[in-house]
Amino acid sequence: MNSLEKDITACRICADRFAATETAHEPRPVVWFRQGAPILIAGQAPGARVHASGRPFTDPSGDRLRDWLGIGEDVFYDRARVSIVPMAFCFPGYDARKADLPPPPICGQTWHDKVMQTLGDVPLTVLVGGHAHKYHLKARRSVTETVRNWQDHAPRVFALPHPSWRNTAWMKKNPWFEADLLPVLRARVYEVLND
Repeated sequence: MNSLEKDITACRICADRFAATETAHEPRPVVWFRQGAPILIAGQAPGARVHASGRPFTDPSGDRLRDWLGIGEDVFYDRARVSIVPMAFCFPGYDARKADLPPPPICGQTWHDKVMQTLGDVPLTVLVGGHAHKYHLKARRSVTETVRNWQDHAPRVFALPHPSWRNTAWMKKNPWFEADLLPVLRARVYEVLND
């Protein structure tokens, strides 16, 4: 573990914020990146299951994301091949209605640029969800419009919706996502992993 990973793992800047949520949990940064990995998955924030496991995307969203990418857990969790960098490294907690809170901006402001500098030039970046779209693409469009215009950034960057089950209806309304975008994404994943 390098010094930046150690610093992020030790981070407690959101302890008071998390203690005030419905979950009243402690910070547990989930750090999963290595310089030189050819794929970067830029996400939003860990969920409750990831908070418990300490590994990114250990939930049904992760199963769907791995399917979208066309890779198994062996590749996905190999830090030499895949870095996973969310906009917030800790589970933000739930609000009073048990809905996920957004990633705290202070996390991204404190750590994200430093991580991106450490990773350098990555052949393939996969942006998962609106928060990642806004940071990496400076996106001002909706998630749907950003994803619909995926060819604007391919083959180096692919913008995806969040792979949550909540987006199943979105996928049905937007069949072009599975028909057009995913085959190209899977081919690019294969290409960068075998380059």
